[in-house]
Amino acid sequence: MIKLQVTNETGRLRAVVLGIANQNGPAPKAEEAYDPKSLEHILAGTYPVESDMVFEISAFHDVLERYGVKVYRPELIPDLNQIFSRDIGFVIDHYFIKANILPDRAEEWRAMEHIVKQIIPEDLIEAPEEIHIEGGDVILWNEYLFVGTYTGDDYPSLNTARTNTKGVQFLKDTFPNKIVKEFDLIKSMTNPRENALHLDCCFQPVGRDKAIIYPGGFRNPTDYLYLRKLFGGENIFNITADEMYEMYSNVFSISEDVVVTERRFDRLNHWLRDQGFHVEEVPYHEIGKQEGLLRCSTLPLYRD
Repeated sequence: MIKLQVTNETGRLRAVVLGIANQNGPAPKAEEAYDPKSLEHILAGTYPVESDMVFEISAFHDVLERYGVKVYRPELIPDLNQIFSRDIGFVIDHYFIKANILPDRAEEWRAMEHIVKQIIPEDLIEAPEEIHIEGGDVILWNEYLFVGTYTGDDYPSLNTARTNTKGVQFLKDTFPNKIVKEFDLIKSMTNPRENALHLDCCFQPVGRDKAIIYPGGFRNPTDYLYLRKLFGGENIFNITADEMYEMYSNVFSISEDVVVTERRFDRLNHWLRDQGFHVEEVPYHEIGKQEGLLRCSTLPLYRD
């Protein structure tokens, strides 16, 4: 059986599900895009090709294995995008929560069933159908559960709105011992610089007390002020709209001291090293064209 334990974003990683890019299928048509950044690259003819994405995920996989992390992979289903395992589910404490993802992506769950079957049934939680949650919107920080959502009246018509207010309430009800703080995120189907697809696209804790934040990702400015007060202004790396577009906050921690980042993130990588982190740089730019990066393609199962 697989043991589960995740209480924050930076504890020493022992086991993780890493997405796959093999037999990913043809580039989607414009009307099939789930987010504005993918749409931008589909229309420009710059959508990533499979060989580049396989190379990038392999580089990430090599780093994880070098640190002794047990890496699980989804079952290969041809012609299906299976890169972003974070969307499919997430672990809180010792519970695995099955995410209710976009209906068009339901097959991705089937590819995870061989892993989920190794989890104690009592530790698997499935939310009712009307409750929408995706793992990218759920960030664990010890006693805190940070949850991205969208409260606009146009929620049903936005593919980029992935976690509803019912999802937030579900987490409050399921984890009454946690401080659940929701963040109303900016959403757009047409402008990737005005779209925080998930909370981890505009906010990410690193280390013991630091965070990467895009202040413009929140519809309510007081949400940024909340995080600034919690982490302290001196511990925050503020990113720009262009850096949010490049997915600067979607890095991935192997431990409190080791952070995996995209090798082009010069400003962030310099700051992390100045703060005493060991930075593992990997190529992930092509995968980033789908508005997801390193955190999006991982589903941690166990952290010390």
